[in-house]
Amino acid sequence: MASPVSGYNSSTLDSHISTTTRDSLKMDFSLDVSLLPGEDTVTGLDILYICPFSGALKGKILLTNYRLYFKSSDDITMTLDVPLGTVSRVEKMGGASSRGENSYGLDITCKDMRNLRFALKQEGHSRRGIFDLLFRHAFPLSHGLPLFAYVTQEKYAESGWNIYKPVEEFRRQGLPNNKWRIAFINKNYDLCDTYPTVLTVPCKCKDEDLRRVASFRSRSRIPVLSWIHRENQAVIVRCSQPLVGMSGKRNKDDERYLELIREANDTTKKLTIYDARPSVNAVANKATGGGYEGDEYQNAELIFLDIQNIHVMRESLKKLKDIVYPTVEESHWLSSLESTHWLEHIKLVLSGAIQVADKVSSGNSVVVHCSDGWDRTAQLTSLAMLMLDSHYRTLRGFEVLIEKEWISFGHKFASRIGHGDKNHADQDRSPIFLQFIDCVWQMTKQFPTAFEFNENLLLTILDHLYSCRFGTFLFNCESARDQHVRVTSSVLHRASLWVWSYLRLSREEDCRGACRMAGDC
Repeated sequence: MASPVSGYNSSTLDSHISTTTRDSLKMDFSLDVSLLPGEDTVTGLDILYICPFSGALKGKILLTNYRLYFKSSDDITMTLDVPLGTVSRVEKMGGASSRGENSYGLDITCKDMRNLRFALKQEGHSRRGIFDLLFRHAFPLSHGLPLFAYVTQEKYAESGWNIYKPVEEFRRQGLPNNKWRIAFINKNYDLCDTYPTVLTVPCKCKDEDLRRVASFRSRSRIPVLSWIHRENQAVIVRCSQPLVGMSGKRNKDDERYLELIREANDTTKKLTIYDARPSVNAVANKATGGGYEGDEYQNAELIFLDIQNIHVMRESLKKLKDIVYPTVEESHWLSSLESTHWLEHIKLVLSGAIQVADKVSSGNSVVVHCSDGWDRTAQLTSLAMLMLDSHYRTLRGFEVLIEKEWISFGHKFASRIGHGDKNHADQDRSPIFLQFIDCVWQMTKQFPTAFEFNENLLLTILDHLYSCRFGTFLFNCESARDQHVRVTSSVLHRASLWVWSYLRLSREEDCRGACRMAGDC
């Protein structure tokens, strides 16, 4: 997986593209498209778009360093505007000797479930130039080029970088208190390089104890507080699996640490540990050094939630795409949908989050983990917090929730989405965050008046999950982002905006739902 830490070399870029000025391109191709600040044209040409709904359409195509734009001359209402970050795969269709109408051109597979097909004339290798340029700019990190987020010249009143301030968010929850303290042991990412710098842990646990616990948790992702119930003081704690292994290793420090978490709430008689995995998977993980909490963890109960891993989710989404694009076969719709298991997975994630929320609302603290604690764990904790805390159902609160539980706690966005990387078959790719957004959408449909935002917000977030227009979803963890800041100095702050700035300036009213005021949610 290519790293987002990629320097911008304008001379290298210029040597590989044929540049057409914006004015001449608009004049020659009559494309009514407003380019973003920092967006430069690469090439343009006549082409045929094979529309899955209305057949072949003549038109013009514009390729920039940010998007692929098509406008039909046959149907003036028909346009395509595809950010290059959305492109997952580019393939050549047919060959020089291919026969049949529109059999020579390009097939483009997108991460947002679209498939695009363009046909060109076969003579003169007309496809070679556009294919090479599209392949280079759709997968910039595979070609030593920067993502668009680092060359954009867009400016907003605020960058959006600081929308989430950990200490302020913990104070909103009533922390620190006499049971929980805010720790800065990870300020240089020495304890865990995929965790944030600010952690909340039991007051009775010293920093040296945390280091010993880290040695027994996968990726050193120790149990830390995500959320506390203001009234009953029950908490949601997140972490990764214990390193039990086949030999059934024990760690007294880890066992004692979970007991301290239980003791921090007087009403918690038994600490409930929610393992997101199917039990058979958790057992299998012992073979690679992982595992789950056994009977040696006193005053604790372990519950498996049967949520499948990233590979199962990836295949499920592929099956879903096959039945909805380009057309839906109505006669077999329900059976086809059931065969994808997508809604079954959504149900299991939501059911798990409900169990977490119910347990906490009844005054019992919980620990949530999967294997490494950055995929299913993030789904469960954030959805449970969305159910329990009305603040997270506001526009601002939802932004903070994503920044906190997903970005700060190390969901691997770069790996799961594959930004700028040509390796479309990378086994690290998986629609985990998309699945979370789907779960939130399901909740907004059932309880529309409980949310200050609507599906427009969710769709906009998904659009820019892929677009690479903003820096929000580009990194695997907080330390990777900070490393990029160090490498690029002030360039990142100047060039890479957060999607929240765009939402506030351009889309906020469109994204508001039935609940108009934060206090009403």
